Amino acid sequence: MGNNLFSQVRKLERAKNQYNNYQYVDAQETYLRVAEKGHRSAELFSNLGDSYYFNSQFEEAIKWYEELINSYSDEIEPEYYFRYAHALKTAERFEDSDTYMKKFAELSKGDKRGRLFDSIPNYMERIELQSGRYNIENASINTLFTDFGASFYGNSIVFSSSRDTLIFNNNVHQWNNEAFLDLFITEYDSVSKNFSKSRKFGGKLNSKFHESTPVFSNDGNTIYFTRNNFDDGNVGRDQKGTNRLKIFRSYKNDQGGWTTPQSLSFNNDEYSVAHPALSVDEKTLYFSSDMPGGKGASDLYKVSINDDGSFGEPENMGDHINTEGKETFPFISKNNDLYFSSDGHIGLGGLDVFVTKLEPTTKEEKYVINIGKPVNGPKDDFSFIINENSKKGYFSSNRNGGKGKDDIYNFVQIEDIKSFCEITIKGIVKDSETEEIITGAKVTIYDEEYNVIEVIEVGDDGAYTSTNKIECSAKYFIRIEKLDYSTTEMMLETPDETQTIDLANYRELRLVREVKVVEIGDDLAKILQMQPIYFDFDNYIIRPDAKVELAKVIEVMKQYPNIKIEIRSHTDSRASAEYNKKLSSRRAVKTLNYIAIVGEIDRSRLSSKGYGEEELLNNCVYGVECSEEEHEKNRRSEFIIIEQ
Repeated sequence: MGNNLFSQVRKLERAKNQYNNYQYVDAQETYLRVAEKGHRSAELFSNLGDSYYFNSQFEEAIKWYEELINSYSDEIEPEYYFRYAHALKTAERFEDSDTYMKKFAELSKGDKRGRLFDSIPNYMERIELQSGRYNIENASINTLFTDFGASFYGNSIVFSSSRDTLIFNNNVHQWNNEAFLDLFITEYDSVSKNFSKSRKFGGKLNSKFHESTPVFSNDGNTIYFTRNNFDDGNVGRDQKGTNRLKIFRSYKNDQGGWTTPQSLSFNNDEYSVAHPALSVDEKTLYFSSDMPGGKGASDLYKVSINDDGSFGEPENMGDHINTEGKETFPFISKNNDLYFSSDGHIGLGGLDVFVTKLEPTTKEEKYVINIGKPVNGPKDDFSFIINENSKKGYFSSNRNGGKGKDDIYNFVQIEDIKSFCEITIKGIVKDSETEEIITGAKVTIYDEEYNVIEVIEVGDDGAYTSTNKIECSAKYFIRIEKLDYSTTEMMLETPDETQTIDLANYRELRLVREVKVVEIGDDLAKILQMQPIYFDFDNYIIRPDAKVELAKVIEVMKQYPNIKIEIRSHTDSRASAEYNKKLSSRRAVKTLNYIAIVGEIDRSRLSSKGYGEEELLNNCVYGVECSEEEHEKNRRSEFIIIEQ
């Protein structure tokens, strides 16, 4: 019994060392043997779960995290609620996942992942909104092993693969028991739509350790790529003996080959620097790292590339992008969109691909957006690249149905990112004096150019709600009308974020019962409390603000089909009296034509007359210095009832 216990303790120590050295395959085997002997502990279940979780074997991770949480909930860190919730998504158990994310958010008030979950309760709706924008297919270059991380290289792509596993099975990685990754190249034939046979790329770029995720300069003469800490024949390790990742750079030589790769100056033995991406102007390098001072398991960073090829100081890309989870695999499109993968932002499970603007100009452009299905799914989706001109690209995934552990997928984008900003307008039609609900009214929503967006017939409850698309940061006009009531209208500027605007308490939208009988000689502009119909100086073009007011005249003439009006136009005193008389006549005719054509009002009900400068409203006579605003008051139209 004592010898058996001693043996289990030694196995646990060995498994722990294997786990700490990222030898997850070996750690799993050792932990499983111990578990089969009946040994139970929080450390055993957490490390066993982690060994599967960090190797993207989420189904097994769920099993052991479940044991951990059910048996040792008082001993575990809140992080394990997140990992369990995240793993549950890969099994599409979204309701269960949300339950444990709520628990995680309660226990980790300062964690961005929890705050995001609390602040976006409709995250599945947002993901569905972006879904269906890509047609994808499994690339023909994939093997039974690991293939991922495609990069554009002229008409070719360069990618990483462990397809040499069966050839060099004596040189395998302890993380996943496959051959170390090498860089391969394949050409794509746009005519046959097939890839050429893949072959090793770059000669001396490949080593006996991992190479992956290359990125090339626009001229194809410079490559940055990820490699294990192996430089000049020497293997580098951190203080715990772990071989980390570094970014290397190489230049194309005169013979078409590549120079010996050089480790970048900001690499470090104590942490990983990986997965490079270049800005459009190639003056900035983006990458992922777990260097000290970061926010999570890995963060995104950027560093300036100086003219002489040296580098500035790496800069963390901040809380806008980075979470306490993993942010990795950046890519910068020609439109300055930053695509990256994350398990910290809210997704569908595993790593999801997200996008945000590098240089946002509006609040909406600051959003980090999950690009939706089918690119994203329950498993890991990463290494996304796109050609903005052709809308074609590649991403990698370990989803079910692939050929190997990680596969490359090619895609065509068929629709751009959809706006998250959605405005809903609602309200209740009421009487201005009695506050009684008014039924049977008509609510019309117009855009800034006075195009009809939606017409709503109000029911017995007096309520109305918009169903057509109302954009953010835009101007709209809301008009409410009903027989025996004066038509009312207001201009609404929508905010720059999603919300429902309740107009129920807006006094300017209350309906006023018509009690005054119009008489011959009345000016409709005064009766309707219209804004003056102004014209620009020396012009008779109908202005956009005038169109809004003329719509009110049109509506009254439709409601009262016996009314006839005379349109009277006035100018300011500048220019000669004769010229102003002709100008005002043209303005009156222009106004008449607008009412007749746009409002479909019979011309027999309309007449016009130009008064020039004969009836000024102020002292701005010819020769008197006045402001533009004072002159504008005289450039007006009146709508005088001449028959009813």
